[in-house]
Amino acid sequence: MSAPENEESPMKSLEEATAAPAVELAAPADDGSAERRATRIRESLDIEMGDVKDGVLRMGSLVEDQILAAHDALLNRDAALAQKVITSDGRINEVQRAVTALVAMTIATQAPVASDLRFLLALDRVTYELERIGDHAGSVAKQARKLAGVTSMVTYDELTPMANLAARQVRDVVMALVDIDEARARVVAGRDDEIDRLYHQVFDDVLAEMRTDPARVDPGTRILFAAHYLERIGDRVTNIAEDVVFLATGEVEDLNP
Repeated sequence: MSAPENEESPMKSLEEATAAPAVELAAPADDGSAERRATRIRESLDIEMGDVKDGVLRMGSLVEDQILAAHDALLNRDAALAQKVITSDGRINEVQRAVTALVAMTIATQAPVASDLRFLLALDRVTYELERIGDHAGSVAKQARKLAGVTSMVTYDELTPMANLAARQVRDVVMALVDIDEARARVVAGRDDEIDRLYHQVFDDVLAEMRTDPARVDPGTRILFAAHYLERIGDRVTNIAEDVVFLATGEVEDLNP
């Protein structure tokens, strides 16, 4: 970094440094001033951490909407809505990049320690999980797009409660993270068993129909792929819940053994 134009010469600085000390010494810093400075630093860190939280909340809301829209596109075999979901995935990626950049800047400029640092790093990890959940929703939409116009279909009644539960799981785990609510995180992780149950039911029902009619093999396969992506959303939500438990307790725990 270049020196200011009005900086004094090294020789003059040396003369001043070796000169006789002044009769009066500077008074020690006011304790109140140091306390105010510490308060300002804390307030600045709190503001930036709040911005990171808001970004994660926004990302979670976008992902939740994507899951529900992808399900609607699949249910109605709506190619236009499916394409909209696929295209909208870019918005989630943009938010993730913005949150990651803000986390990096906050760590670099505020030098958080202990629980604040762990919280920021956890939020950064969660943005990756949310981005992958958004990808899974996009994959459901891709199956919906391929089913548009297909006349021979299979039944998949359990897919609707499965998608609704997956979207609710995302919303609840993000709130548990922001509040570092261990109890809520454990409840969310426990509901993953219901998503698994619905997935296995869809799998069994669709497979049975595929065996009865060769024309149902292709659409049935598409439905099975969609159900698989929704099941993977539940697993990634559980990963986030485990981060919340770690933040609250300091213990690494497998919530879905």
